[in-house]
Amino acid sequence: MCGPRPLASNPIQSMKRHDFRTTTAPGSLGLRRASPVSTKTRAPRWAAAKAVIGAGPQHVQQEKTVVKVIASSIRKGNVLDLDGKLAVVISAENIHPGKGTPVTHLEMRRISDGVKVTERYRTTDQVEKAFLEEKDYNYLYEDDMGFNFMEPETYDQITVSKDVIGDQAIWLQESMSCKLSLFEGNAIAIELPARVTFEIVEADPVVKGQTASSSYKPAKLENGARIMVPPHIGSGTRVVVMTADGSYVERAKD
Repeated sequence: MCGPRPLASNPIQSMKRHDFRTTTAPGSLGLRRASPVSTKTRAPRWAAAKAVIGAGPQHVQQEKTVVKVIASSIRKGNVLDLDGKLAVVISAENIHPGKGTPVTHLEMRRISDGVKVTERYRTTDQVEKAFLEEKDYNYLYEDDMGFNFMEPETYDQITVSKDVIGDQAIWLQESMSCKLSLFEGNAIAIELPARVTFEIVEADPVVKGQTASSSYKPAKLENGARIMVPPHIGSGTRVVVMTADGSYVERAKD
C-alpha cells in the first residue's frame, strides 16, 4: 500500500524544494536574511517574458530627463510631466490681464491615452518639462497615413500623424529640417523652424508713397495661408513669416 512520500531528511535536499528571497530584518543594520518562498507560487520565467512581450511598446520605460522651468517659458510642442504622465503641449498662451496675476494657459494631450487636458498656472509657477529623444528630420511628403520625414544620416523614414502636426502643416516645405520628439519610436511632437519664406500670390495693389506698417492689408501666400502684410508689399514678393502665429516679419532678402 502506497502512502505519502516522506520528506527528505537531508537538509540539502530540503533546500532544493524552496526558492529564497532576501528581506531586511528590523534593527539588523541593513543585514539581509533569506526567507523561503514555495516554488508553487512562483510564475515560470517564460510567463514573465511573455507578459513583457505581449504588453506592447507603451509599457517600455524610455529614459527621460525632467527639469523644472517657469510656466511662461513653455511653448507648443514641449512635453510636460504631469504627475508621472507625459503630455504634449498643443497650445500655450501667456495672459497678462490689466489687473490681477499673469497666467499661462496650456492645452495638452496625454501621450498614454490621447486625452486632452487643460491647465492654468501663474507665469512664475514651476512646471516639470520632460526632455525626450530629439532628432532632426527632413520633410518629404504627405499621404493618407500622415506626414513623412527622413532622417538625413540613416535615411530612415518616419510617418508623423496629422494630430501631431496640427495646424503647423501649412508651413511645411519640401526638405525642410524639423526637430521631432520621439517616445518609444513614435513622433509625439514637432518643432518647425521659427521662420519660413513664401511668395505672395494675391494682395491688394500697392499704393504709391504708402509705407507705414500701421495699416496692414490681407495677402495670400503660395501655400494658401492668408496673412497681414504692410501696404507696400505686393503680389510676387517673397516674405518671411513666423511659423508660430503666421505673422509677417520682413521682405525676404533672397
